[in-house]
Amino acid sequence: MNLGDLSGTIATICIVAPPIIFSIIAHEVMHGVIALQLGDDTARRAGRLTLNPIPHIDLFGTIILPFALYLLHVPVLGYAKPVPVDFRALRGGRRGMVEVAAAGPVTNLVLAIISGLLLRVVAGHVYGPGGRTIVMPIALMLRTSVIINIELGIFNLFPLLPLDGGRVLTGLLPISMARAFARTERFGFLILLVLLYMHWFDMLFDPVMSAAVNAISWMINL
Repeated sequence: MNLGDLSGTIATICIVAPPIIFSIIAHEVMHGVIALQLGDDTARRAGRLTLNPIPHIDLFGTIILPFALYLLHVPVLGYAKPVPVDFRALRGGRRGMVEVAAAGPVTNLVLAIISGLLLRVVAGHVYGPGGRTIVMPIALMLRTSVIINIELGIFNLFPLLPLDGGRVLTGLLPISMARAFARTERFGFLILLVLLYMHWFDMLFDPVMSAAVNAISWMINL
């Protein structure tokens, strides 16, 4: 690797690192925030209701995996250390579990919209004073944030345990079916790997991802 390639890689990491890490951590924090609102203070007592990345970072899931996928130009997946939630303490029973599980993906989709709106504002100043040195890096970070948050939001809504979508489905199913579905969690990552390897997940993910990007693009251009 020559110095040009190295400096380019470092510049790319500096641009993509903040939105990736923030998006993953915000996802986890909101699980804990909604749990607290519903009566469970486990995450607060564990010191996890903070945007300080240190308590949340998982070396592989928060740093190595998402950056590797980003550099490979494939959908970015990542995770932080799961925020602890005692579902038995939640008000609303199973409905509370659905709300806590949905909080993470919804947060990512909201962040995608906010990032898109900010990008629209910032993009108008790219060719002004400091455009290349200040405004352009900010615009690239916001563009990355839009893409990353859509990917994280859509991916985590996939109805497979232990993903958030699986938790939501568990809370919506009748009790007997929910218990049977919950037993699939031990095989969840294996099932996901098979879906990814066989490209079946891509057939489901790509159209939804495209629809979400188009929807958000339409919203920020209103």
